[in-house]
Amino acid sequence: MEPALSPATLSELRRPRPYPAVSVLTPTHRREPDNAQDTVRLRNVVAEAKKRLESDPAVTRERRTDVAEQLDRALAEVDLTYAEDGLVIFAAPGEHQVWSLARDVPERVVLSDTFLTRNLVSAQAAERPFWVLSVSADRATLWNGGGERVTEARAGGFPMTRERVNFDAERRQRIGDMPSTFRDEDTRHFLREADLAMTALLRADPRPLYITGEQAALSLLDEFGGIARTAVHVPQGGLAHGTPQAVGQALRPVLDEQARSGARAVARELDAARGRKAFAAGLDELWQSARDGRVRLLAVEENYRATVRDAGDHLIPAEAGDLDAREDIVDEIVEQCLETGADVRFVPDGALGDAAGIAAALRY
Repeated sequence: MEPALSPATLSELRRPRPYPAVSVLTPTHRREPDNAQDTVRLRNVVAEAKKRLESDPAVTRERRTDVAEQLDRALAEVDLTYAEDGLVIFAAPGEHQVWSLARDVPERVVLSDTFLTRNLVSAQAAERPFWVLSVSADRATLWNGGGERVTEARAGGFPMTRERVNFDAERRQRIGDMPSTFRDEDTRHFLREADLAMTALLRADPRPLYITGEQAALSLLDEFGGIARTAVHVPQGGLAHGTPQAVGQALRPVLDEQARSGARAVARELDAARGRKAFAAGLDELWQSARDGRVRLLAVEENYRATVRDAGDHLIPAEAGDLDAREDIVDEIVEQCLETGADVRFVPDGALGDAAGIAAALRY
């Protein structure tokens, strides 16, 4: 499975490929009994992709063989034991990638000269990815967070460690040999290096940052005047040597409160937009507004989905499997809004009231 979707990774995914660049999407399930058919369904959709390669006269025999082998390699890498809500496989001559998404995707096979990225983009926006930096006197660990997941991230020089020479903070404080571990010059230098490394990483992949550690460590980072100025502090020690589960548990109350606060802020912004007559709701109106670049703030209920057909000047409801049905129209709108600089927020189901799952504050 691929790591988080950084701006650089997304740019790389979107670059043109030699035809055919194959995108395979299939829904997956986290639990029984719903996941019983996931393996069969995945094999069937990959088989469908191979049939499309066989029947496409624009695909040479050499490239057909190459891409089919890439699909087989990707299939071998999938472990549905850890499935989320959707799976995306990208395969092109000489390369393949597998992405697990915490968001539903429609079953689909697309042959083009670029990969289909809208579902990845929408899933990332829904997950609200963030960084967690856990610091101690001898280790700085970076965690990649989003949705319900926290995993250790090995990027930007992290994890950073230093050798503990005659280092027993509790004993030394008891005997009065050291008033505070974090006043030690070597420790200060170590945490300064961690601060600089995190600053560089945030420039390359900006996200909200949470810092965990003893209060003395957080105060020292504050003193440096770097990353701590805009980060959320979580004063809990031990997590630099901890597990992803422990980090997730420590952050959960903070994340839950921020989600509630964010939903309230979105509601206020939408109400203000109504007063300015800059409010839009419903797929048909928002689809056009997104294409025109008019959306400033897009709000989407977390589990809102819809299937439509494009009737030319408007969208009409459709059933999954209908000819020309667009089952991921919500993800299309999300991606289009992000590309035009809109702020996209996912809110709890029902939070938008009569707006029917999706609403926006417009620029004009």
